[in-house]
Amino acid sequence: MDDFDVVVVGAGPAGAAAALAARRAGASVLLLDKAGFPRDKPCGDGVAPHALDVLAGLGVTGVEDGFAPVPSLRLVGPAGGAVARRHARPAYTIPRLILDERIVAGAVAAGAVLRRHTVRRIEERPDRVVVDGMVSARAVIGADGAYSTVRKALGQPPNGPGHLALAIRGYAPFAGQPAEQRIVTASREWPAYAWAFPIGDGTANIGYGEVLHGRPVSRAHLLDRLAELLPDVDTAAATGLRAHHLPLSTRRPAPARGRLLLAGDALSLINPFTGEGIFYAVLSGALAGAAASGDAPGRRYAAALRGRLGRHLRHSRAAALLGGRQWIVNAAVRAADRRQAVFDDLIELGLGDGTLTPRTVGAIARHVVTR
Repeated sequence: MDDFDVVVVGAGPAGAAAALAARRAGASVLLLDKAGFPRDKPCGDGVAPHALDVLAGLGVTGVEDGFAPVPSLRLVGPAGGAVARRHARPAYTIPRLILDERIVAGAVAAGAVLRRHTVRRIEERPDRVVVDGMVSARAVIGADGAYSTVRKALGQPPNGPGHLALAIRGYAPFAGQPAEQRIVTASREWPAYAWAFPIGDGTANIGYGEVLHGRPVSRAHLLDRLAELLPDVDTAAATGLRAHHLPLSTRRPAPARGRLLLAGDALSLINPFTGEGIFYAVLSGALAGAAASGDAPGRRYAAALRGRLGRHLRHSRAAALLGGRQWIVNAAVRAADRRQAVFDDLIELGLGDGTLTPRTVGAIARHVVTR
C-alpha cells in the first residue's frame, strides 16, 4: 500500500491549492482526479483578483497570462435598472480548461504526485485513512465537487432544494461588445440571472442559472432563458454548452471530522449572492492543505476556516436572504449606481471576502424608502 502524508481527492482549484499548501508545509502529497488534464469544467470562468492573490501566496503566478483583464462590470436589476462601473481591481475570464491545468502544473512542480483515479471508498482507521484499499494517508482532503465521495464518507448528503442552483454554460461570439462583465438578473424564476464574461479573443463565456426549488428544470428552459436575457448575443451559435450544479454556501456540511476535510464545492462553498466559487475554492484548499500537514487536522482546519471566512459567510448568507426580495436588489443596483463605494462593497461581498458594510446597508435602505 502506498503511503503519503496527505491525499487530495479532486485536482480542481481547491484540490490543487490544497496540494500546494501541504507541500509548502513539507508534507508528501498524492493528488487524485478521475480526469486527465487538461480537462473542461462547466463554470462561468470568472476569476477575481482575490483568487490570484491566494495562488500567488502559494507560489503560483501567471495563471492569467495571455488573457486580457476585464476592467468593468454591468449589473442589470430585475426591474431593468442598471449599474456599470469599473472594478477596483480588474477581473479575468480564464477557461477552466486552461486555469485548472496551470494550477495543477504548479502543484506538480512543487512536488505533489498526480494520478488519474476515481475514488470510490474511504476507510477511516485510528491513525490513518485508507483510500480504495490502495493508498493510506495521515489526512484526506475532499475537493471532489458537489457530489463528493469524501463528503459521503462523512455522512453528509448533497445540498437540496433552495440551496442548490443549476446553470448552463457555453462560449459564444462576442466581437464588438464592451470589455465588461455583464450580469442580467431575471424577475422570473427568481433568484436567477444570465451572464456574459468576455475572454478577450472575440468570444465570451455565457450562461444562465437559477436556484432550484424542487421542480424539474429542463435544458430547453435554461437555453430559452439564456436567449431571452442576452438578446444581443448570438446564443444560438454557442458551443460547449454544459449544465452543472452549484451547491450554495447557505447549506454547508461540517468542514471536517478527524482526518477527513472538505474544500471548495465539496464543502458547498459557492457564494449564494453571485455563484462565485473559484476564490472560495483556492482559499479553502489552501487552509485545508496547511491544516492537513500537522496534528489534529480536522480541528485546525475548522478553526482556520472559521477565522478566515466565518464573518464573511454569515454576511453573504444574509445578503442572499435579502436578495430573495427583488425590490431590495433593485434598491442595491440604484445605490451602487449612485456611489462607487457601494459598488465596491458589493463586489467585495460577491467576489471576495467582504461584508455588508454599514454604508452599503444604509444606502440600500435609503433607496428602499424612496422607491
